[in-house]
Amino acid sequence: MWSPDLRFLGKRLKYPYMSKRTTDKTKNLFKYFVGITTVILLRLIPHLPNVEPVMGTMMPFSKKWGWLGGAVFSLLAILSYDLITGTIGVWTLMTAGAYALIGGFSGIFFKNKKSTIKNYLIFSILGTLVYDAITGIGTGMLFFNQSFAVTFLGQIPFTLYHLAGNIFLSVTVSPLLYKWIITNPNLETKRVIAFVFSRA
Repeated sequence: MWSPDLRFLGKRLKYPYMSKRTTDKTKNLFKYFVGITTVILLRLIPHLPNVEPVMGTMMPFSKKWGWLGGAVFSLLAILSYDLITGTIGVWTLMTAGAYALIGGFSGIFFKNKKSTIKNYLIFSILGTLVYDAITGIGTGMLFFNQSFAVTFLGQIPFTLYHLAGNIFLSVTVSPLLYKWIITNPNLETKRVIAFVFSRA
């Protein structure tokens, strides 16, 4: 009976049933799982209105894997949370689409920038303002027939909460995720699988 090669420290893992192309594409799936789980858990914790962890968690992913990585992560983070909590609706499409757009822009922003608190802070502010303009002001005017002035004034307190939350998470969670999760070779999917098998 075949058994997996568990001697992965200092040696390349060998999985006869997986091609090199397949392992290249799936080696970071576990990191995506950790990131999305982080978003879901932080959103489930009681918090102030409009304070959410998607921006702070998404930025390190877009920094590492570009605009597509940021867009896909943001989309999956919103969809998975709404599926788990049973809150899927029209707003899901708007928020998921808006965050996917922000995630794409994040990848472009971080393409030639370092993973620093300053850069995370700058993008979190810009991204929050764009996101709230799309989902807050856009929703009020399109779905509730509110005037721009009424929608804009009503959105201010929510945007302030949103900015405060994203600023805090961008200087705490974002750099830690990048250092300990995103760039950690021990959390590549094949190594995690081998570790689990070694303990079985």
